[in-house]
Amino acid sequence: MMKKASVLTALLSVTVLAAACGGNDEDAQADNSNASNASNEVATEDEEAELTSLGSEDADVELSFWLFGATGYPELAEEYVEENPNVNITFQEIDMEDHHNNLFTALSAGSGAPDMAAIEVSEIDGYKGAEDRFHNLYDLGAEEVEEDFLDWVWEVGSSVEGDFQFGLPTDIGPTVMFYRADIFEEAGLPTEPEDVEAEIQTWDDYRAASDQVLEEAGVPMAGNPETVYNAKRDQAPEQYFNEEDELILDSTPYVEGAFFDTSEMIEDGHIDNYGMWTPEWGGAMDDGGYATLLAPAWMQGVIKDNAPDQENWRVAAMPEGGGNWGGSYITIPEQSEHPEEAYDFLTWLLAPEQQLKAFENMGLFPSAPAVYEMEEFQDYSDDYFGGQNTAQVFADSALENEHVHKGAQYGDVNSEILAGLDNVYDGIDPEEEWEDILTRVEQRISR
Repeated sequence: MMKKASVLTALLSVTVLAAACGGNDEDAQADNSNASNASNEVATEDEEAELTSLGSEDADVELSFWLFGATGYPELAEEYVEENPNVNITFQEIDMEDHHNNLFTALSAGSGAPDMAAIEVSEIDGYKGAEDRFHNLYDLGAEEVEEDFLDWVWEVGSSVEGDFQFGLPTDIGPTVMFYRADIFEEAGLPTEPEDVEAEIQTWDDYRAASDQVLEEAGVPMAGNPETVYNAKRDQAPEQYFNEEDELILDSTPYVEGAFFDTSEMIEDGHIDNYGMWTPEWGGAMDDGGYATLLAPAWMQGVIKDNAPDQENWRVAAMPEGGGNWGGSYITIPEQSEHPEEAYDFLTWLLAPEQQLKAFENMGLFPSAPAVYEMEEFQDYSDDYFGGQNTAQVFADSALENEHVHKGAQYGDVNSEILAGLDNVYDGIDPEEEWEDILTRVEQRISR
């Protein structure tokens, strides 16, 4: 899971798709959603592409597959090429920013695209006006595997009309409440996951626990506004745009409510402002700088990396239900000369059996619910989290989730709101800031 989608990535995405769809150029900033399959360290450096070629050089069919981050897919694919000696697959794995930049360039130029390409979930809506650049997976038989995936996950990769499938889902990022049992104990709160879930079922319960944590343990409930706001936003039935891509920010109560609820917690001292992915944020995971981290399944690896010797982190359900933060889709660009063979490989790679292996090998949380019923999944336990079956907590969150349309300019709006929360933390009145956000958003998306 990559740490951030960059300004350059978002700008290129808009530029390419504007060229493809006849839209307007705009400078956009991607939202701070983390993509799946990136390094779990707080700070990363750009790396050169890693190439892995599997199969015979004399194979009849040569496929190319562009990925970002560390997926473990080349290792899984060794079995496939052994069973299909007529197929050779070359994997390119690179960081998310460079991956999307390269893909955007190839799609825009009309040449150089691979047979298969991953697209991060927060980026996928930006491609939905450029259907001519991709193969419709329904034309290749996708209706036969549609039921293998969670409904809401499948819908994210579909056109608004539901007649064009851009990609097959890989992993997902169902959200939960990670918490520090030692801080909860000091505050007089329950510490066992089932008791914590009984105690903190609603956001009002979360606020009450925040009061207790601040008063008795002397630390804030959350490390930064972004994670709290994200958790509330992702529970909303609609967010920034409707399915016609009309801005609805000031006409529905959900996002505004999430902003003001988060702002109130900032003002009450329940939320600190450690910048995500900074050393300070990672260090506070280790030394108890905050009590909870509202985050997706893949955050468990981030916690382990930044607090490797801690014994106090646990996992509980999110108050009032989970959301999703992360994941990706594998598309087949229109330039592919072997779409049928690419599709056959993808249906094998993303079948429940392989998704279980990807979960066991790399921690990629499955988008295929059949995995949740498998014995290996149900018997899973994680010693770091006190021997919990954390996978089941994530699965329960995933099963509760629903599809919400984001829109191609989702990242523009999201970045303005997060900037606004930073301003609230710096002392700006939330009412005044909200009005400024609405103005900034209107200006930004109309460019």
